Amino acid sequence: MWLHHYSLEMYHKMQSPHAKLEALHHRLSVSSTSYISPALHGSFHSYQESFQPTEEHVLLVRVLVKHLHAFANSLRPEQSASSTHSHTPSPMEELKRIVIQRFIQPKLYIFLQHCFGHWPLDASFRAVLEMWLSYVQPWRYVPERSASPVGNETQNRAVPEKWASFVQENLLMYTKLFLRYLNRAIRSDLVSPKNALMLFRVAKVFSQPNLPEMIQKGEQLLLEPEPVMPHRQHRLLMSPSLGGSFLSSWQPPITDTSFKIKSHVYSLEGQDFQYTQMFGSETRNLVLRLAQLIIQAKQTAKSLSDQYPDMGSQSLFSWFGLNSPDHNNTYTGNDLDEAGYDSIRKTDEHLEKALEYLCQVFRLNSAQLSHLTVNFGNAQDESLRNQLPDFIQNENGVYLTPLGRQQVINGLRKFDIQYQGDPELQPIRSYENAALVRLLYQLSCVLNERVRSCKPNSLGLA
Repeated sequence: MWLHHYSLEMYHKMQSPHAKLEALHHRLSVSSTSYISPALHGSFHSYQESFQPTEEHVLLVRVLVKHLHAFANSLRPEQSASSTHSHTPSPMEELKRIVIQRFIQPKLYIFLQHCFGHWPLDASFRAVLEMWLSYVQPWRYVPERSASPVGNETQNRAVPEKWASFVQENLLMYTKLFLRYLNRAIRSDLVSPKNALMLFRVAKVFSQPNLPEMIQKGEQLLLEPEPVMPHRQHRLLMSPSLGGSFLSSWQPPITDTSFKIKSHVYSLEGQDFQYTQMFGSETRNLVLRLAQLIIQAKQTAKSLSDQYPDMGSQSLFSWFGLNSPDHNNTYTGNDLDEAGYDSIRKTDEHLEKALEYLCQVFRLNSAQLSHLTVNFGNAQDESLRNQLPDFIQNENGVYLTPLGRQQVINGLRKFDIQYQGDPELQPIRSYENAALVRLLYQLSCVLNERVRSCKPNSLGLA
């Protein structure tokens, strides 16, 4: 009911170049009233564009995932071990064993792919993110974990080895969706506290000890050559029969791990799928790019935090939008005002930890990070230089060239001029009330004169 928007066959058709070109034509036709393609009615885009899940829908799917993980993990170890011996498992035991892989994984994978590709780049993506992280962490929903004390959480971060089979049989849930999130994170504003928190959550989950090694092992098994491919059995796994009882058509478990991983990947993405490694050079370049953006966002957050060192002790005038004077002639209002400037420091912490976790997952060393920091500083200096008007500098100071004068007159470029005089005498800003500023300045001058001319005893001070 919650995951039935289009089938796996329709997903495969929409991955073809023809369907993607058709969807692109549809978007162009929507944005341009002069272009309408008659061949688009009832085509693939209607399946892809009409389904737009809401945030409440995603939250319900997450509840479903958590309950099914708890249901599947309630299978006792002796029941799981007895399935390989002469003991005939009961229908309930068989359902617990196959419910995730057979009935939930394909539909949830398509659902997540759709959400990752169509969800807006805003904070509401947190619901989709948490649903994905709930699915890829089934070890959080085991009975032993609920009975363990909270204090041992840091010691229990390592993923037990028994979950390696789940990670490998759900490899695309970890690798391809991680790549899709990487592309989203690179295009998002990491200075935003909610975006920084989402990045921190993903990096923390994937940095759990043993998890990167399990994913890397699964990729090695997927990419290793296989000389003999049991084609008939592979095709049977790709299109399981859903007729009759859901247990009668279930095949015996396959013992070949490499074959199970390839069956999982090709059944979800098709035989022509070109797999991109999570630990390959292409993904590593994306991670380095993201690390550079994190360093840049940390610098921005730090400058904002330094600019407002004591926002907790604001005066009564801040309630009316009359904050402390700005000596650099810049308006300080932005979207961070709603969240409060304490969240800026929290954002810096989240970005710092996210960078640390990404370094652990992809084995980035301090030399690479320092190289990124130096490159960012040089690029920042170069961009600042490119924003200044053309000038020459000699022993007498700075002189504008004819090109520089033209740039200043036309408003194309300007110098970063900062006021360095008496803060009380700086020019009145365009967003300030000039009459009120002058009145309050005169009042403060009168108070300063009276207090300075009075002796301590005349003020009643001991």
